[in-house]
Amino acid sequence: MDEFIPGATVLSKLRDTAVSQVSFSPVEMVLMLDMLASQGQHSIMFSLDGDPRSLNIIGGQGGSGGPAHLQGGTGGVGEGPVVHITTSQLIAHNLQATVVTEQALWLQNIRASQIASHCPPPSRIFCGRQEILNEMHHFFSDPGSQHIYVLHGLGGAGKTQIALKFIKESSSHTIATIETGLKNIAILKDFGDSPEDGSLWLASKVEEWLLFFENADDPNINLHEYIPQCNHGNIIITSRNPGMCVYAGSNSLVSDMEEEDAVALLLKSALQKVTVHAEQIAAEIVKSLHHLPLAIVQAGAYISKSRNLDGYLALYMKNQARLLSEKPAQSHDRYAWTVYTTWQMSFDRLTPSAAMFLQHCSFLHYNGISEEIFSYASKYQFHSNRPSEEELQKPLEFLSHFTEPTREWDSLRFLEATNEVQSYSLISFDAEKKVFTIHPLVHSWSRRTVQNPKGYMFTMGSILGMAISERSQWDTQLTSLILYPHVELAVQMNTKVAWSFKLQYAMIFWEGGRYKQAEKLQEEVLEEQKQVLGDRHLDTLITMGDVANSYSDLGKYQKAKELQGIVLEKQKQVLGDNHPQTLLTMGNLANSYSDLGEHQKAKELEVFVLEKRTQLLGENHPDTLLTMGNLARSYSDLGEHQKAKDLEVLVLEKRTQLLGDNHPDTLLTMGNLASSYSNLGEHQEAKELDVLVLEKQKQILGEDHPDTLVTMVNLAVSYSNLGEHQEAQKLEVIVLEKRKQILGENHPDTLLTMSNLANSYSNLGEYQEAQKLEVIVLEKRKQVLGENHPDTLLTMSNLAISYSDLGEHQKAKELRVLVLKKQKQLLGENHPDTLLTMGNLANSYSHLGEHQEAKELEGVVLEKQKQVLGENHPDTLHTMGALASSYSALGEHQKAKELEGVVLEKQKQVLGENHPDTLHTMGNLAISYSDLGEHQKAKKFRALVLEKRKQVLRDNHPDTLEIEELLDREQHAEDRDTAVASFSGNRGPVSVTVA
Repeated sequence: MDEFIPGATVLSKLRDTAVSQVSFSPVEMVLMLDMLASQGQHSIMFSLDGDPRSLNIIGGQGGSGGPAHLQGGTGGVGEGPVVHITTSQLIAHNLQATVVTEQALWLQNIRASQIASHCPPPSRIFCGRQEILNEMHHFFSDPGSQHIYVLHGLGGAGKTQIALKFIKESSSHTIATIETGLKNIAILKDFGDSPEDGSLWLASKVEEWLLFFENADDPNINLHEYIPQCNHGNIIITSRNPGMCVYAGSNSLVSDMEEEDAVALLLKSALQKVTVHAEQIAAEIVKSLHHLPLAIVQAGAYISKSRNLDGYLALYMKNQARLLSEKPAQSHDRYAWTVYTTWQMSFDRLTPSAAMFLQHCSFLHYNGISEEIFSYASKYQFHSNRPSEEELQKPLEFLSHFTEPTREWDSLRFLEATNEVQSYSLISFDAEKKVFTIHPLVHSWSRRTVQNPKGYMFTMGSILGMAISERSQWDTQLTSLILYPHVELAVQMNTKVAWSFKLQYAMIFWEGGRYKQAEKLQEEVLEEQKQVLGDRHLDTLITMGDVANSYSDLGKYQKAKELQGIVLEKQKQVLGDNHPQTLLTMGNLANSYSDLGEHQKAKELEVFVLEKRTQLLGENHPDTLLTMGNLARSYSDLGEHQKAKDLEVLVLEKRTQLLGDNHPDTLLTMGNLASSYSNLGEHQEAKELDVLVLEKQKQILGEDHPDTLVTMVNLAVSYSNLGEHQEAQKLEVIVLEKRKQILGENHPDTLLTMSNLANSYSNLGEYQEAQKLEVIVLEKRKQVLGENHPDTLLTMSNLAISYSDLGEHQKAKELRVLVLKKQKQLLGENHPDTLLTMGNLANSYSHLGEHQEAKELEGVVLEKQKQVLGENHPDTLHTMGALASSYSALGEHQKAKELEGVVLEKQKQVLGENHPDTLHTMGNLAISYSDLGEHQKAKKFRALVLEKRKQVLRDNHPDTLEIEELLDREQHAEDRDTAVASFSGNRGPVSVTVA
């Protein structure tokens, strides 16, 4: 039991007790006790040569009329503060402090090093981080070697709190910080008085211990000197410097919190009740704070004071800098700095070059900062129609920090600057993508540190323009995945740069499929050029051509055609008929003809341009190959699919040789070739090629690029043609949403996707949904493209199919008659779309009982399709099947049976045994068997069709239900000659125009 000693004799008693080892004067002992009390230390252990002493030091009760004090007089048992000196754990497992025998040195070093203090607990509002904590527990649980774990990341990310939480969960350790902590160990263990002595003492012991090196941020410090050189013990290091990971057996990047944990932290720190409403508001707040723990805690402190959770976000948006700079009066932990002061302390340690780099980067987008942006800009060539060196003095001055005197790019200098900024986690590097990223809050803070923001905007805006001007012609990944967000930010900030740079920005928008943004910039530059240069200047005409291209990409085909006509006439006068710019405009005009459905005009113009470009540029020039690709498109639009395929194979071969397998132009040609396969009925080949192209485009261009979306549409068509209607529908839903967001609801490409989705609904038996969507598409296409555009007529044809599916056969017939008349005029009698409509009209005749008319029309269509498409094309086989149904309806059952047998064999070979068209023919063949009295064969075929249809389609699909009904009726007809109604599922594949 502890002995209580009157306060009047405490110092002398303690001195007498320890006299054999050390001598303390009363003043010295008071100094020590004052220091311990000020440190809040009520429990510490001294080991006196194996003879531990336990003492309680208590102030006495105050005497009569006097308050209690450390040397109280008589009047009872002392009731002052207790300082309990007893054996206990100090630094870590089995670390015991030893009193140094030389009292003067001991006291001097105690004062200097302020004795190792017990590790404080984590913040009471600590939330989340369980994944990192689990990793740490797993790492430290492995016995047998020294364990070093580094927590690194941006200041304010919560590194220290994670470490303290881990220590608390593991056991009660004591915190020590590098030199001070190691010095304490040496002093208290009587092993010297330097950090090196402390490290040596730890290395000499086999017991387990843990050192916590907090905020080891200085990149110039060699932490190796302070790590005990041994194979035991445990060390946790927190640092903003990711370079500290060289010491680690394992490490974690401490970054932003998960949203759920961030919301919980905000509500805890804000003293808010957890309700659905509060969580919703908190979620919006933590998003704006980018889930940074310190920012969340500061926001919570402010909210706890104002009691206004709902109003904080609006306040923050207007006063971000003030709120992130304000230190809360009350704190949940010992962290002394605000968000902004935390980063300012790191920033102040940067060299001027590194600080300058960070500040300038804050005027780029915070994500995707690539060295290539600056290296390309350093190669900028000065021409007469570009800004001069004098105009670009500031951008050139910035670049000079990373170039040789010859302006040659110096990657080492750039690396030195970025490494320095990285060492404080003010910027991070993605080694896989090879780009730098700045935390969004650091990004906005850094921008506020500059004195002349407009100057910085001009410098970085010009560097972007310089980089785009000098980028490799085929470096599309830099364009689509890296440059776009930087350019968008520059435009949002209304950065003032030269015309040529604005047009480079527009080019980036255009290449990324942001046609509206491109159009706006181009129109702005065009107006300025007209005023300054005149409307016949070559630069003005080039910009006019660019504007026309944007009109075309936005579906404003008539405007594009009219403007291209104006540009072409002026270029012929100024440059001549054979100038490359004149030929370029002629090619673009041909595209507009094609977009407007004037395919013959487009073809004739493209043939002329191809001949000229071949003479002037050669067969392998990119512009020549572009024209060949466009001509192939016109062949396809005119139904000359084999010609289109042959030309695309040639273009693909040349582009692969010149550009490589993965260039976007090569991939575009592969996609066009896949469409030709599809048009020729080679659906499996089309699908395989579409899948390959899509994977490459996603990697190179991104999932939202227009070329990627075109391929997704084409792949959906391939799925549909192969009977995989569910897969087609899923893909079309995705594309439709993306196109609505990027292009708008009325863009022709958006309407194309809606039309294809309606087709998938129809194929899946959802006829009402298909009809509703087709009505919408038809109205929009009439407004956007006109009533006679081929795409408008195609939609009318598809709507007629929905009428037929819903039993409105008269409506279907009337609409088909109208469409057929227009298609004959626009496309000609032998165009595949015209022939398809003729076949569908025959189908309407059949449903209305006009079987002879149906038979005659199907005969005409079949002969034409054999000539145009070939005998094995799916459309040809569909018409053969329809003709067989007409034979059956007219009582010519043997003819029907024979023709259906031929069709079935061909469809099995071309489409596969499970394709809906193949199953459809099997169903019709079963009807023919039944009509001929071969009921057992009919029953067998119907059972097979039913089984396969259930696998391919849903159980409640109309075609499946109809087969079940016919199978049931067949059971009753086996013993008698009963006429069985013809299977009505006589709808074949519908052609879909693909962009």
